[in-house]
Amino acid sequence: MLSGSAVATDKIMSMSLPPPLAQLADPASDSGFDAQRALRLAHDTFDIEAAAVLGLKQRTGDSFARAVEALLRVRGRVVIMGMGKSGHIGRKIAATLASTGTPAMFVHPAEASHGDLGMIKPIDLVLAISNGGESDEITVLLPVLKRLGAPLLAMTGNPNSTLARHADILLDSGVEKEACPLNLAPTASTTAQLALGDALAVAVLDARGFRTEDFARSHPGGALGRKLLTHLVDVMRSGEAVPRVLPDAAFTQLMREMTSKGLGASAIVDADNRVLGIFTDGDLRRLVENGADLRGKKARDVMHPGPRTIRNDALAAEAARLMEQYRITSVLVVDADDRLCGAINSNDLMRAKVI
Repeated sequence: MLSGSAVATDKIMSMSLPPPLAQLADPASDSGFDAQRALRLAHDTFDIEAAAVLGLKQRTGDSFARAVEALLRVRGRVVIMGMGKSGHIGRKIAATLASTGTPAMFVHPAEASHGDLGMIKPIDLVLAISNGGESDEITVLLPVLKRLGAPLLAMTGNPNSTLARHADILLDSGVEKEACPLNLAPTASTTAQLALGDALAVAVLDARGFRTEDFARSHPGGALGRKLLTHLVDVMRSGEAVPRVLPDAAFTQLMREMTSKGLGASAIVDADNRVLGIFTDGDLRRLVENGADLRGKKARDVMHPGPRTIRNDALAAEAARLMEQYRITSVLVVDADDRLCGAINSNDLMRAKVI
């Protein structure tokens, strides 16, 4: 007779399991799936969308330059609107602009008709995106936006549309056809909108003189932000935590200094605290392997002269590059007068998430 636990186990084992993924994706099943057709459509999609993006070059001229100038002049925010897939593209363009130095936000056109229009001020610039240029949710707002006095930049594939006629500046994002086999689903048109939005952002950030450091400031939580904003002085060991001895120090004193400070190395400095050399765990291993007699040795006898150093005003990422380039694990930090003021090793950089 089976126990209660054995019965429960038997029931679990007898439950039907889902078929393996390979069986679900079997082209020979009744689904009618045609792998070759799927690949052909994928390749066609790439070709059509690439052609759509390249086609923008033919229509990007004076109006694009005027749009960039308008974005540079705006005193408020760039307010981006779009319905459906154009709205998704609009959100991405707003995020790209905001992260590259141009204050921007997305306002849903339908919500704008029910109060969110109050977010838009005369000092703002509105970028409305609509492939056909006749989205009811956008066209109903055009008279109100005109009365408000906010400049209107239109991105549309229909230069004769209502949106285009009301725009102060028109950006033509038209495409010959969609990648969709039915020529219905927004595919090539949204790719063109995305590329045109990226082109605007790139041109504007360049005109602003936007730098790598500026980008890092808007991305402080990411790896790039840490690499570009973390300076050596923020993470290096300093003061008494930096192992150092004078050149006449006994070898035993040098080893005690290395052990107590836990850096895996010690600087050898002169009376003015200028770096003369370094001695590392690796140097010790090599001496032992070579059978060196260390009795009576001084720090100057075993140090590696002229070690790699880095200035204390450098980025922590520069220390990481130095370690990688020369295959070392510790770097001594010096000030503008070449005096030892700190030290850092790879473990310190990993704790700071610089590497």
